[in-house]
Amino acid sequence: MTKRNCIVAQSGGPTTAINASLAGVIAGVLESNCFDTCYGSLNGITGVWNNSFINLTEKASEAGFMDKLKLSPAMYLGSCRHKLPNYEADPDIYKTIFSRFDEMNIKAFFYIGGNDSMDTVLKLSEYAKEIGYDISIIGVPKTIDNDLCITDHTPGFGSAAKYIATSMLEIAHDTTIYPVKSVTIVEIMGRDAGWLTASAALARNSYNTSPDLIYLPETNFDEDQFIRDVKLKLEEKDNLVIAVSEGIHDKEGNYITATEAAADTFGHAQLSGAGKALEMMVSEKIGVKVRSVEVNILQRCAAHLLSKTDIDESFEQGRHGVKLASQNITGSMVCIERVSNAPYTVAYTHANIKNIANEAKSIPREWINEAGNDVTKELIDYIYPLIQGEYTVEYKKGLPVYAEVPHLR
Repeated sequence: MTKRNCIVAQSGGPTTAINASLAGVIAGVLESNCFDTCYGSLNGITGVWNNSFINLTEKASEAGFMDKLKLSPAMYLGSCRHKLPNYEADPDIYKTIFSRFDEMNIKAFFYIGGNDSMDTVLKLSEYAKEIGYDISIIGVPKTIDNDLCITDHTPGFGSAAKYIATSMLEIAHDTTIYPVKSVTIVEIMGRDAGWLTASAALARNSYNTSPDLIYLPETNFDEDQFIRDVKLKLEEKDNLVIAVSEGIHDKEGNYITATEAAADTFGHAQLSGAGKALEMMVSEKIGVKVRSVEVNILQRCAAHLLSKTDIDESFEQGRHGVKLASQNITGSMVCIERVSNAPYTVAYTHANIKNIANEAKSIPREWINEAGNDVTKELIDYIYPLIQGEYTVEYKKGLPVYAEVPHLR
């Protein structure tokens, strides 16, 4: 009897939870009895035409591998940021991919990633339909940006939000010790959506009111109003902490950055320097002690601060993707539906990839205050359940132990 196999790959930016989704896919395959071998494509979709695979079914049999994989940050299979051309314009690459599927008798392809990865799921599923190829192509979401449509939230966001909120609380402790006027500006990832920056608000507690101001890309940034906001807050307290998204922009859509933005292969601006730009504004127009902190990639793979809720949900979404494939569903992405906030419960569903790929989910305007410099309780209540719980990561000689990745060298 011919063996039915599947392939899973990871794409886009790393997170603390994407390997939990990978572990979920592997576990789902082992439980389903629908597939003989689960292969991992190295470096995303590029591994398929480069014939670069590892046997994940064999890896799963190694003692302790699955548990370690689930709590390891970044991407065990490596990644890519490759934009597939439209198959009408360049069918050769699709012929190569599906020829490989045919050679390996692949009946399901799982792609774990964000917005751009879902574009790949859309194009592959449309091509399979065009040529009548029997395969289930399923998107398993991930992105710390939390900007995928339809699904309530995305794997990786909860852990990144936990890191941001924790870091903001620690920065507040750091800055509050000096009885001098000071401003600390923290730049957080978020080109088009401010979900991650908004999570800084969770740092507030009974004694800490920071971050004192929050600026998101969902509203237009006004330099004069920003200076007025800062001056007003400095009348109330000595030490300000401000959270700002990297993608803040003025009413004309121009990014507020200290450096000119380049673009990646998908045409997205590569931003850096919003915090530095605001630092220079404060220094020039207010003249108090000011510094900026660019969190940058630190928020993506901080497995020492992972959210148990995030890891558990990421794993279950990987498993659910295999369930969809076993039901011959294709051209879809696994989704989370929030059933209740108190107690927090979710259900796992799916949606047509056409309604998700190349779209972005922004924070609802009503979850941002009228002045555009803070968030509402509704947004805090939305994020708060996602950062709950902790896992104990294994340590050796004082450092965390993660799944080894010699195959990526």
